[in-house]
Amino acid sequence: MKKTLVSIMASLLIVGCTSKPVMNLNDVYVPSTVTGQQHSIDDVQKAILTAAEQRGWSARVIKPGLIVATLSVRTHTATVDISYSTLSYSIDYKNSQNLDYDGTDIHRNYNNWVMKLSRSIQQQLGVTIQNY
Repeated sequence: MKKTLVSIMASLLIVGCTSKPVMNLNDVYVPSTVTGQQHSIDDVQKAILTAAEQRGWSARVIKPGLIVATLSVRTHTATVDISYSTLSYSIDYKNSQNLDYDGTDIHRNYNNWVMKLSRSIQQQLGVTIQNY
């Protein structure tokens, strides 16, 4: 009986855990255009701003090569720095509210939001996603 109770409690703790290590995306490759040319810095900036808007992020250019984007979902807020060049971009955690950030781990939804933002940026840069 005691073993069953301990197993049930351990399962509940594992299932209830919603924190994951914060995922920063570093040096994500900016693909060349269909003609083989490299995107301009303005192209990359536009792709990031458009993708952010499509995903519900509020983004603003701080300076060429740096965008700050914020996503608010109900009572949760996440802010990221997006540094970029003609060759790559990075999405780095800046701060958050109500996402249980403890210096290492954060609510798992944060990582999903960042991955979806990156996928949308890639789509804006001309990468098509194939479903198998």
